[in-house]
Amino acid sequence: MKEKLFTKNFTLLVLGQVSSLFGNYILRLALSMYVLELTGSAAVFAGILSAATVPTILLSLFGGILADRADRRKIMVALDAMTGTAVLCAALLLAEHRALTVIGILLVLLSVFGAFETPTVQACIPSMLTGDNIIRGNAVVNQTASVSYLTAPLLGGVLYAAFGLKPVMYASVLCFFVTALLECFIRLDYRSEGFQGNALAMAKEDFRDSIRFIGREQGNILRVLLLAALSRFFVMGVTLVGLPFLVRTVLGLDAKYYGAAESVLAVAVIVGSIAAGVLAGKIKDGGLASLLAAVGLCIVPAGLVFLFPAGAVVKYVVLVAAFCGMQIAISMFSIYAVSMIQQGTPAHLIGKVMAYTSAITMCAQPVGQLVYGFLFDGFREAVYLVLLPTGVAVFVIGVAARGIIRG
Repeated sequence: MKEKLFTKNFTLLVLGQVSSLFGNYILRLALSMYVLELTGSAAVFAGILSAATVPTILLSLFGGILADRADRRKIMVALDAMTGTAVLCAALLLAEHRALTVIGILLVLLSVFGAFETPTVQACIPSMLTGDNIIRGNAVVNQTASVSYLTAPLLGGVLYAAFGLKPVMYASVLCFFVTALLECFIRLDYRSEGFQGNALAMAKEDFRDSIRFIGREQGNILRVLLLAALSRFFVMGVTLVGLPFLVRTVLGLDAKYYGAAESVLAVAVIVGSIAAGVLAGKIKDGGLASLLAAVGLCIVPAGLVFLFPAGAVVKYVVLVAAFCGMQIAISMFSIYAVSMIQQGTPAHLIGKVMAYTSAITMCAQPVGQLVYGFLFDGFREAVYLVLLPTGVAVFVIGVAARGIIRG
């Protein structure tokens, strides 16, 4: 008999994620618009945001340790309640003369909370689901994030334009408190190890156990982690840096074309998530590597079109189509990679291993953005020299990975 996907626990988790992500997206959009209006510099907000990611990277492992040793439901409830409280305090303290300080502190706090929440949520999925439903569950969570990303900025922009920053912050507070309330009703079978003795000694022991597990006992997990980091390096560099540069600077098209491209790519991520859920259990050995190779193949047409004397709109259409294919493939790859790691990790280590996944991929993204920023700037007159080698490199990595990843 086929196991039910939308159990009570998983449904509550998804609804909580909808509320939490929606509140997060409208908050960050409103904060970025406010800082831009206040300072006239997008670089100021980008600098604050970049600095705020450091706590997430540094504290992720401790978030994983906590997820394995404490009650995961209580962790999620506490973190969302604290997030809502932090945003509420920031809204009450917000004033023009100290706005940047308040917003900077708020973003750092959100980053700290995220370091503990991400591995906890990811550790909950294999506690609620089994078998191929883990893949389907991750696909649903990914779809939820994509739909929230697609709709929240639009509504957040309307709310900000109509009412200003503080009402948007209050709406975000409501979202986080609703999430905490929903999580109160989740019941998990997993019983944590708890905290015994010296906290530092336990942290060292957990660190050694997780490193031994990834490095020696389950080599496939380490390989998948490295592939995920490599994919993040290439794809985020090409997408987050390359797409706006290619559309606005190289092709000379206005902002509406870039906005349309972003919307289409968000839909492509949703399509990839749906495909991953539908094909769960049907992807055979080597399928993970094949998806990575497909990402490389999709990048190639984006480079080839710049070798021909086509019009800007034609190049734009080919570019968006190629990037859509890449987003579908990388979305499926990410879901299967996370699911594979979750399925191969015992319950008492899942939080720490998912923390490694989050931290490693998060470190790869800014490096990729920086490298591709320099590459696109240096080869702006011949961007195919950036796109074609990238496509070939990702394809070769995918093909080579077929013999590395087993099962």
